[in-house]
Amino acid sequence: MKEIKWAVNEMPKTEDSQIKVMALEEVKKARAFHESFPQYTKTPLARLSGMADWLGIGGVYVKDESYRFGLNAFKVLGGSFSMARYIAKQTGRDVSELTYDVLTSRKLLDEFGQATFFTATDGNHGRGVAWAANKLGQKAVVYMPKGTTITRLNNILKENASATIEEVNYDECVRMAAAAAAKTPNGVVVQDTAWDGYEEIPSWIMQGYGTMAMEADEQLEEYGIGRPTHIFIQAGVGSLAGAVQGYFANRYPDHPPVVVVVESDAAACLYKGTVAKDGQPRIVDGDMQTIMAGLACGEPNTISWDILKNHVKVFAACPDWVSARGMRMLSAPFKGDPQVVSGESGAVGMGLLYCIMKMEEYSELREVLGLNKESNVLLFSTEGDTDPDRYKKIVWEGKEE
Repeated sequence: MKEIKWAVNEMPKTEDSQIKVMALEEVKKARAFHESFPQYTKTPLARLSGMADWLGIGGVYVKDESYRFGLNAFKVLGGSFSMARYIAKQTGRDVSELTYDVLTSRKLLDEFGQATFFTATDGNHGRGVAWAANKLGQKAVVYMPKGTTITRLNNILKENASATIEEVNYDECVRMAAAAAAKTPNGVVVQDTAWDGYEEIPSWIMQGYGTMAMEADEQLEEYGIGRPTHIFIQAGVGSLAGAVQGYFANRYPDHPPVVVVVESDAAACLYKGTVAKDGQPRIVDGDMQTIMAGLACGEPNTISWDILKNHVKVFAACPDWVSARGMRMLSAPFKGDPQVVSGESGAVGMGLLYCIMKMEEYSELREVLGLNKESNVLLFSTEGDTDPDRYKKIVWEGKEE
């Protein structure tokens, strides 16, 4: 069985200039925007008391994004808010003026016209962009990497988007989307990874993800928990991880939670950068074969990388069996605990938490993180069974690759 690799963050700190992207006032704007949608409700924060007792920690709380806007994943939060921010900028408005009703009005469509939003995705981000474009009367074009399942392709096509599965990896699809947008009148790239010269829209996407972090923060308070002591957050390019880390660092500046960033070992670009200790990003290329399709990204978001290297405690690279373990644990909870239907990219944090608390070979990591009976751990199940057939094979049939 392949082992989990982990590294304590010893990278040199920077001026931390990107932390302002996730300022609480910016996240509040995103939250207000999402609340204006008729489909909006808070997604559940599952309290797994039986699981926590068995693991030997104070509490386990899982944010269940399978309920988000009926799309079975969190990604729509970023895509929709970035599109609203773009339209606001083009029409000389503040985004606070562009509620769902205004954005979907004939008046605004006549004023703004029609853009074509291009993106690359393994499924969830593209589905969110396509859904938002469809609702707002805009066009969407989606490039998907090889290995993408037909189920995920069809979910995007149902939203009136153009979508294709290409014979290249995710990062190459990003480049294809950017090239196509550059050749298209009113073409706009909506991508949750940033690179030099492309940072504004990714920062808006991260702010959109902040809605989920803010909800979880409020829900912990409703459970009588102050701040979480620990957060496990998964990463592909790192946009979500940077958003969650950035939100909680701004929310609790004097006593921030201990954050663990979790990657697939097939695409562990952030972990590799941590091991190098020089603060420079590293790139993973090739096919990146993993069941965690949403994490199969090899080039870090430059904005998030700056936030993460200044604040994260530990980076971990996990084999597929860790995610599969987490999926099964969440699907078959202790009596009295709620079930969480968590997909391959959503459950790896749960799997890692199990390994740290129950497997002797990771006891050193347990000590480094200070996980004990006083700990309250926040996890984010970022997707449900976005590919139901694959979910059943893993959870019911025991497949792990």
